[in-house]
Amino acid sequence: MQKHFSLALAACTLAIGCWSRVAVAQPPAPAPLAIPNANYVSIPMEINVNRPAAEVWKRVGKYCDIGEWFQIPCTITSGKDGEFGAVRSVGSEILVGKTELSYTYTQPVRVGQAYILYHGTLEARPVTATTSKLVYTLIYDNSTLADDAAREQDKPRRNQQFMRALENMKTLAEGGTLPPPPAGKGGAKGGAPKQ
Repeated sequence: MQKHFSLALAACTLAIGCWSRVAVAQPPAPAPLAIPNANYVSIPMEINVNRPAAEVWKRVGKYCDIGEWFQIPCTITSGKDGEFGAVRSVGSEILVGKTELSYTYTQPVRVGQAYILYHGTLEARPVTATTSKLVYTLIYDNSTLADDAAREQDKPRRNQQFMRALENMKTLAEGGTLPPPPAGKGGAKGGAPKQ
């Protein structure tokens, strides 16, 4: 019995030794990053609304409702409003995620521009049975901006632009009417939100 065990152990050891010498194919190394020192920042913004979240979302949550509350033209250029992969004319933004009361979008890669992985998420979040808050979060890589001063100016500019949009959404959701857009501030005369 001892002899059979020793022979089996020797055969097993030999087999393992043989297998250890077989070259195992390694996956190729990943390509270098296009932006090796990315600096991802987020800008979370929110505003309270005196309406239930479902009502708020019904009023301002369609994918091309951005046209009304950002006071810019918006059309769906591909797909259907509210469906994954829908593309709106504002920044050629693509709907990449959604829930019953939220959506997330990104902007496409453009020739000659660094891709900063810009994403935005808009959500109507219940607070009570009769109130909610709108939450808008941007995330992107700001490492492609010229310097620290440019990065410091970028976040407040975006915050101001999108807080104005949140204020407009609140007004609309609560049954109000929007004032005319300010010239050159992301409204009808200012064009689409900047990437």
